[in-house]
Amino acid sequence: MKIAVLTGAGVSAESGLKTFRDSNGLWEGHDVMQVASPEGFARNPELVLDFYNQRRRQLLEVSPNDAHIAIADLEKNHEVVVITQNVDDLHERAGSSHVIHLHGELLKVRSTFDESLVLDWRDDLNLGDFCEHNHQLRPHIVWFGEMVPMMEVATQEVSNADAVLVVGTSMQVYPAAGLIQYAPDEASLYFVDPNPSIAASNRMTVFAENATSGVPKVVDLLTSE
Repeated sequence: MKIAVLTGAGVSAESGLKTFRDSNGLWEGHDVMQVASPEGFARNPELVLDFYNQRRRQLLEVSPNDAHIAIADLEKNHEVVVITQNVDDLHERAGSSHVIHLHGELLKVRSTFDESLVLDWRDDLNLGDFCEHNHQLRPHIVWFGEMVPMMEVATQEVSNADAVLVVGTSMQVYPAAGLIQYAPDEASLYFVDPNPSIAASNRMTVFAENATSGVPKVVDLLTSE
């Protein structure tokens, strides 16, 4: 069975990672456009680099949780692709081998001269850290107003899935809401969320609970099929 797993911030939050956007719309006290847009980076690169340096440091202090591990365990019996909106590497650390990052990766940076020049990066990124072409490096993050380069790949993966599990993200918000529409009519759908925005149906099984408790239950169901 081929399973596509769509994950969002709710999965990583249970590992202790702060979700970027607070209820007031600010990201760690910053207007989102200050720290997550090309314009913000051009205006105040030091602020943007410091914002992601803090996120990177925090990421290195946390570990995958039971939801990440359960998703990785699915690979023992099924073909699994994880499509995540998260920029952390917790799915990989838990053992998932096929992870598509829609919004980029916090532990990578790229050249502002050649966006295909991507480097692994675990330390702080500072002004003056240049690529081989002597241009400033920037976080390898998809900012507002930028294209989502992996979207087409993710769409193809969902369209070929026998089952789709959505966890830690609302079914009402792009990109998960858009991706789920590409699931084949015969595919089984599962939704794990403590406050589900949709009701269960013949096709959709809903677990109204957190990721760490709900995902292992879905994995048990899928493993028994």
